Amino acid sequence: MALTKSFKETVRARATRDPDFRLALIREAVAKLVDGDVESGLSILGDYVNATVGYKTLAARTGKNPKSLMRMLGPAGNPTAENLFSVIKQLKEQEGLEFDIRARHA
Repeated sequence: MALTKSFKETVRARATRDPDFRLALIREAVAKLVDGDVESGLSILGDYVNATVGYKTLAARTGKNPKSLMRMLGPAGNPTAENLFSVIKQLKEQEGLEFDIRARHA
């Protein structure tokens, strides 16, 4: 599903002013990926990239082509683990985050 320009602008405006919102986007994206909802996880990561760093800057930081990153995080995205974790690493560093992954019984 294509996002409307107003949705992207709304997310960008909120991400610009609210660090907790940015954290929630990354947290939700990683949770979706770990839970096996890859399409949603990639979509949320794409929303985060659009709202914050942008694909050109992310491409420079990861050594990937911006269009490849867009495809990777798009609806039909199928990134390799190496590429996906490279993106997550850059976004994590941008926000100054550390992940603390814990396993527990559901």
